[in-house]
This record gives sequence, structure tokens and C-alpha cells, in this order.
Amino acid sequence: MLYSTRVRRPNLIVSAGKALFGSFFSPPQQRRLSQTFRWQLVEARKLTTDFKRRLAPTEALITTWDSPKFGDDLPHMSPDLKVIAHCGGEVKTRFARPLFSRLTITNAADPMARATAELGAAFLLYCARNVDFYRDKLKEKSNRIYEDMHLHGGSESVIGRTVAMIGFGRIGRALVDLLRGFDVNWLVHDPYVPRSWGQKYPVKFVDLQGLLPQAHLLVLTAALTDKTRGLLGKDNLAQLPDGAAVINIALGGLVDLAALKNEVRRGRLRCALDVTDPLEPLPIGDVLRTMRGAIVTPHIAGSGRHVREEIARVVIDDLERFFHGKNVKNRVTTSMLARMT
Repeated sequence: MLYSTRVRRPNLIVSAGKALFGSFFSPPQQRRLSQTFRWQLVEARKLTTDFKRRLAPTEALITTWDSPKFGDDLPHMSPDLKVIAHCGGEVKTRFARPLFSRLTITNAADPMARATAELGAAFLLYCARNVDFYRDKLKEKSNRIYEDMHLHGGSESVIGRTVAMIGFGRIGRALVDLLRGFDVNWLVHDPYVPRSWGQKYPVKFVDLQGLLPQAHLLVLTAALTDKTRGLLGKDNLAQLPDGAAVINIALGGLVDLAALKNEVRRGRLRCALDVTDPLEPLPIGDVLRTMRGAIVTPHIAGSGRHVREEIARVVIDDLERFFHGKNVKNRVTTSMLARMT
């Protein structure tokens, strides 16, 4: 149906707390919402009676990572609802599968991909140059490290080096693009992407067992699915070469965290992790916070304010396109779910 927003502004609910909403939608973006929609903010994280009452007449819904999860009864609660726009990339676990065919559901994954890749590049360079090792040496009451470097030098670099990656979606491709000037030899495992992408990107596709023994630097950017959950368990971690660094900027569930901790504690592996789910927030007493050989950040990859404002722009763009009778750009279809987190 073609909506004329000059005649009537569709009803819209934004599901977010005030602080989270403000981090996404700047005052100019809020004014833009008001030009097209009659919108209201609903702060409940659960489907309360009041939330259900407010849903009844709405035609559009914006969700965030603090929104409730919605089951296949949503169309009964909100019979006029036609479109949901999610502020973020992950929608698979937020909405019941039938909703993807009954409603138009969009996400905003692209703005997060480049920012997440940026953190991946920072981790990769930090690990490749073994910065923590030298920082630890300078904490010692000795200048021996200066003499060692003077006499023997170091071999640490990412320039021209082989780097392994599991997953080659938006984040993986953005990371390869960011590091093109470093002449990295990329080994990539992702059974779902077209092999023809090897002509567009400087990567070589290999199977997992061929990749792991060569993965001195291993970056995880894969989606978390039934097939990838626990992919880096005890046995696969054991296939990594001594001294290898595991860099996870995807989802914590890809890794058996207890097995990885054991390898890092022994000093055989290193890690740089932005995600540790399901232990997230990472417990205050967790040894990983202070463990030598481990770098851990509190899920900062795609959380910048500039990223959130870009997400809001993408969300509003798609909603405006929908209500002007145009195709949205970021619809998530049922067929896409198997490959998504």
C-alpha cells in the first residue's frame, strides 16, 4: 500500500530507554522522525500490559538491543503493524521466524561492520607486533630488552604476513579492505560465500583443517549459528601453532572460553577478545581480565556514538522508503536467517 505522509503520519513506536534512544537518535534525527511519523518512546524491556496496549494501533516499530523479543503472536497484538526496523544487525533471535515473512523486518548492520573491522585491525596490529610482550619487558627492572633488540632485532609485523580468518561476511570483507595496504596474505574459511569473491578480494579460501595449523594470527568474524557455536573448542584450538593469537570481534559463542583460557594461561596461545558471551559482562573476578597474554575489551567494536547515529539514519531511511511505497534496502528475509547470527 502506498502511504501519503502528507495526509497522515503513520503511528510508530520506538522501543528503547531514554538514554539508549538518545545515543542513537540525535535531535535532528528526532525532528526527522516527527516529520514523517506520529511516534512515541516505550521504555519497557518486557512486553508489559502497557506495552501491548501501545502496540495495538501502531503501524511501525523501531527496536534496539534493549527491546523485548517478539513471538509469532505479534500480529495479533498489533494488527496494523507492517514494518519493524532494528537498530543493529542481529535480528534472528529477536523475532519469531514467521514474522520475517508476515512483516517487513529490516536491520542496520553495515554501519557496525566497518567500526568492528577497525577494532579487528587494531587487535591484529597489536598482536602481530607483540606489543604486550614489550610492555611487560619494560615493567621489569632491567633494560635487557633494549640490548636484545639492538643485537637481534624482532620479526614481528603484519606486513606481507599470512593471516587467517574464519567468516567472510560484512565485517571480514571490511577488515580485508582496511588492511589492503599491508599486503596481507589472507587465508579464509567460509563455506557459504561465493568463491568468485577471491577475484575481488586478496584472499585464498581453504577448509578449516587446512587453515588452523597455519593460523599464527586468527581473526574470527563469523556468524554464530548452530554449526559455528563452539567452533574453536579444545581440539581445534590444539591445532593452532604455538604462540598463535586468537582475535574475536564476532560472537563469544564461537569459542570454548574455558579451553581458550587454559591455552592462554599455559602461555601457548594469546588472545584479543571484544566478546566473551555468554559471560558478558565478564565477571569482575574473572582471571581473563588480568591474564598475561589476554587483551579483553567490553564489547566496544560497534558501539561508538557516530556508529549509532549512522544506524539511526539507515533505520529512518528504510522506514521512509517503506511508507512512500519504495523497496527498503535492508530487509531480512527468511532465507537469510540460516547464515545469520
